[in-house]
Amino acid sequence: MDLTVTGLSVRLGKRAVLHDISATLRPGRVTAILGANGSGKTTLVRALAGLAPGEVRLGSARVDTLDPRERARTIGYLPQDGAVHWDVTVESLVELGRMPHRAPFAGLSAEDHIAISHALAATDTEELAGRLVAELSGGERARVLLARVLAGRPAWLLADEPLASLDPAHQLGLLDRLRALAGEGMGVVIVLHDLIQAARAADDVLLLREGRVVAFAPVAEALSPDNLRAAFGVEVMQVRDEAGRILPVPIGTNR
Repeated sequence: MDLTVTGLSVRLGKRAVLHDISATLRPGRVTAILGANGSGKTTLVRALAGLAPGEVRLGSARVDTLDPRERARTIGYLPQDGAVHWDVTVESLVELGRMPHRAPFAGLSAEDHIAISHALAATDTEELAGRLVAELSGGERARVLLARVLAGRPAWLLADEPLASLDPAHQLGLLDRLRALAGEGMGVVIVLHDLIQAARAADDVLLLREGRVVAFAPVAEALSPDNLRAAFGVEVMQVRDEAGRILPVPIGTNR
């Protein structure tokens, strides 16, 4: 099912954060949300998850009116700064991703164990399974929190800056995995700052400036020099990688 926003405007306190946002996000594709600091990216992805004011529809149903368990089974949300309030093992934390699929007080099923195993493998965290979360580095914790979301096998994955704490190898590995998940039919929405990584990973880009849409289009069109100049105030040089993708490389500012 499509994830759709139509004329979405959001105020937080006295400040208008998003202005008349309209977009239809499609399953089986990676959509990157980009924009300068304060452009409304986090508020938009929270609204898509039903956690901020505004009408967002999953198919014909409003996200904020779905039964909480149904919404949790359908939309997996990874916030920018995920908190862990108990010092549990990594495996126990990832198991929590299966809660929307389990009856109260029920033990883990064979399907649960398979989903947890796949989530640990997808995030390269199998070797961390027995460690306590408090012992992890920032990057390790970020991958474990993503594994918890993936264990729920949602139809949609919404991730706010999932690359922020990762080293380059794990950034590339994660983006490859997200592309694979989209290839399997999952809808993937990621907030990014890195233009090159967005160009490599995304099918579509929603580009924001001060809470307004600069562009919402396939990646090569959205990341044009004119659009990036308008959104970020930067000049870019376009280069092609070994796969023929056009990568925008920032080379200066026009501010």
